[in-house]
Amino acid sequence: MSSDEQQYDPRAVQDKWQARWAELEPFKAAEGDDGRERRYALDMFPYPSGDLHMGHAEAFAIGDVPARYWFQRGYNVLHPIGWDSFGLPAENAAIKRDSHPAEWTYANIETQAGSFHRYAASFDWSRRLHTSDPEYYRWTQWLFLRFYERGLAYRKGGQVNWCPNDQTVLANEQVVGGHCERCGALVEKRVLTQWYFKITDYADRLLDDMKQLEGGWPERVLLMQRNWIGRSTGADVDFVIEGRDEPVTVYTTRPDTLYGATFMVVAADAALAEEIVAPEQRAAFEAYRDEVSRESEIERLSTEREKTGVFLGRYAINPVNGDRIPIWASDYVLAEYGHGAIMAVPAHDQRDLDFALKFGLPVRVVVETGEPDPAETGVATAGDGAIVNSGPIDGLAKADAIARITALLADKGLGKAAVNFRLRDWLVSRQRFWGCPIPIVHCPACGEVPVPDDQLPVTLPANLRGSDLAPKGTSPLAAAEDWVNVDCPKCGGAAKRDSDTMDTFVDSSWYYYRYCSPGYEDGPFDPEAVRRWMPVDQYTGGVEHAILHLLYSRFFTKVLYDMGMVDFTEPFTRLLNQGQVILNAKAMSKSTGNLVDLGEQISEYGVDVVRLAMLFSGPPEDDIDWADVSPSGMAKFLTRVHRIATEVASAPGADPAGGDTALRRVTHRTIDEATVLVEAHRFNVAIARIMTLVNAVRKAIDSGPGAGDPAVREAAETITVLLSLFAPYTAEEAWAVLGHQAPVIRAGWPAADPALLVEESVTCVVQIAGKVRDRLEVSPAIETAELERQALSSPKVQEALGGAEIVKVIVRAPKIVNIVVR
Repeated sequence: MSSDEQQYDPRAVQDKWQARWAELEPFKAAEGDDGRERRYALDMFPYPSGDLHMGHAEAFAIGDVPARYWFQRGYNVLHPIGWDSFGLPAENAAIKRDSHPAEWTYANIETQAGSFHRYAASFDWSRRLHTSDPEYYRWTQWLFLRFYERGLAYRKGGQVNWCPNDQTVLANEQVVGGHCERCGALVEKRVLTQWYFKITDYADRLLDDMKQLEGGWPERVLLMQRNWIGRSTGADVDFVIEGRDEPVTVYTTRPDTLYGATFMVVAADAALAEEIVAPEQRAAFEAYRDEVSRESEIERLSTEREKTGVFLGRYAINPVNGDRIPIWASDYVLAEYGHGAIMAVPAHDQRDLDFALKFGLPVRVVVETGEPDPAETGVATAGDGAIVNSGPIDGLAKADAIARITALLADKGLGKAAVNFRLRDWLVSRQRFWGCPIPIVHCPACGEVPVPDDQLPVTLPANLRGSDLAPKGTSPLAAAEDWVNVDCPKCGGAAKRDSDTMDTFVDSSWYYYRYCSPGYEDGPFDPEAVRRWMPVDQYTGGVEHAILHLLYSRFFTKVLYDMGMVDFTEPFTRLLNQGQVILNAKAMSKSTGNLVDLGEQISEYGVDVVRLAMLFSGPPEDDIDWADVSPSGMAKFLTRVHRIATEVASAPGADPAGGDTALRRVTHRTIDEATVLVEAHRFNVAIARIMTLVNAVRKAIDSGPGAGDPAVREAAETITVLLSLFAPYTAEEAWAVLGHQAPVIRAGWPAADPALLVEESVTCVVQIAGKVRDRLEVSPAIETAELERQALSSPKVQEALGGAEIVKVIVRAPKIVNIVVR
């Protein structure tokens, strides 16, 4: 290793360039219109649960590349930072430490902010925000009230998901595999009165507007959202219940199979089951219902479980044939699906068939698929076929049968065509302290009364701490008498504030608007600033937010559009998801000791090495196994880059036109390819191209035209500018060593010379039976016939053939010829 290589330390230049960037503020977005095109690069903002970790290192390195690329392209770039700073971890930490959640929260924010500066993220720090600041959540409350005025925020009683550990309700999306997505506790069902956002009003638009996102969002994210919204078409069918005045409406996607409905199943936890159960069956039903309440939704929907249920002692009338069919309660039907009851067609639905066979219920085939009788095989026939045993629709195909039976039901007033969604309204109230207070007052005389806008924000009390915040089944705010007891804004009488706080996903559903004008005081954002910057050009974050945050943000944007506050209906034009950082093929965890400490890695290798190792390890969406990463290899590469900068002997501004043509071709091919690769988010391949150029420059210096050739300077400067996206400290240092006063971030992205991209010749590989026998230098435009002639004429090929019979010659001009012999 040379003395120059030994002297360069990627860690040594960090403080120097941090101070320089702080002085110059090169990443500050310009206000107003300065004539440049604008770009908005956004990272999903962090939660301040401690210092940055390896996951942050990956996510924010990936998000930084497009921003720095746009800076180099000369755009006016908005790349802000803030913190999603409400939430349970801060509250739990305050209980443990006998403190206020704000103390833990803001201390962690300052720690993370320092680490972000150190990590060389190109943020505009002037737009920093925290969702727990009253200046921010004032506008979260203001938006809640606008939703309330439009009927999109409402309160109702019903079954909710309850986390017994965190002592709060959860939205459906926050229950993963039957467990709380935050703490992992098994979720229970409880009946409570809660606040909801009516996201179901936007279900069709949330689905249909995905057309705008195709090509810009990962297809798997769009698929996840489509499946979660779950639109299906079918019919609502009315079944008369003996002894009940009102019919029960059942939603089905297959009304053509109505003649095969031989029993009805009601969700065991649905209000309908409680209402219609016969007196003699009540005890058995209640025992069964209590048992079901302890099951998770995932368990209930599993096709592997043995079916359970209880007869309710009541019968319904099948509206198409008048059959009297028994009504059962079971756990495999959910109260939230359709109307909480299904018609069971056991011959053509496996769960219904399993249930029928378990309890000895009839099985009637109404779709002829050519398969054996399900009652004998135990396998439902779910395929399409001609309708049989179904009176007026016999012989019809599925689509025609559905249309015909739906029309017949409508004519008799017994049903109608219907659309159903899996999506349910968003439950937004939480029984915890550290969140945005819901700006509603409950008055005995006036009912629900919105807090007037001029009284916002409704701030959290500063005197609650520690044990005051411990979970009690109700919000800690309910016990804060000085806070909860107020005068009614409408009548002036004694009233109480709503003591619940909002789901933190409400805070994060609109924060990206606030970045456009963080100091604006006449609304949540300046509409003109939003028109300038939005929608977001590039959003970067984890795929784990595909259903929660991203769906809610899309919903908020559509409501804001309907309110006339924005002129677009989708907030994020392009979405980039990163994978996870793992170790030895396992998720990192302190409890298992499977942990890599980011601070230790940066202290040992420097920020540039960690960033470069992250970005070079694979495509952004793939997981990174740190056990397979080579930080030492990246350190050696950066040393080579720095050494090249120190050896360049030509003066800044030297005209490369007269320099080594071969090296210039490599340089300009690298520019051209790196541009395409960065825009396609193939950062690892772009880095590989830079490495190839470094090798070419090293060769040119050591055994070519030498360090004084202007083409060497051109290549070295190209390496430095391209590398500034991935390893900014080393790039800045190398740029200064190359003799430049202004920082590399202001260098501008190099342009490839089209004339230097034209290849004079390419290497064609000639293979016989898959083995390389010769390499030919040929024109890139060579014709197939001519390439075949040259390959067969090659002395090396003729010698290798040795008289063997040629069966076929496969030519892929201009790069490969494969000769098949017998």
